[in-house]
Amino acid sequence: MPRTSPPRRDAWKRSLRLIAVLLAVWFTASLGLGVLLAEPLNRIWVRGFPLGFWFSQQGAILIFLVLLVVNAIAMDRIERDADQPEDTEDPS
Repeated sequence: MPRTSPPRRDAWKRSLRLIAVLLAVWFTASLGLGVLLAEPLNRIWVRGFPLGFWFSQQGAILIFLVLLVVNAIAMDRIERDADQPEDTEDPS
């Protein structure tokens, strides 16, 4: 069984942490703002619609699209960092 290098292990941990954070934001935006907090948000109106309705219909989708972009950029950065060679030379 091949062993993974330390940069790959670190990249895996960073990517799992990123996924957990993005899932928490997605869960909060979709369920929290769109369903659980709909009544308080419905007291605020945006362009003729209650804010609770806006979050459950359009806001959660827009937040999901932003999270996809953030995920793609962050994962690209994580992969790029993991693929860079380590400095094993002795500076002395």
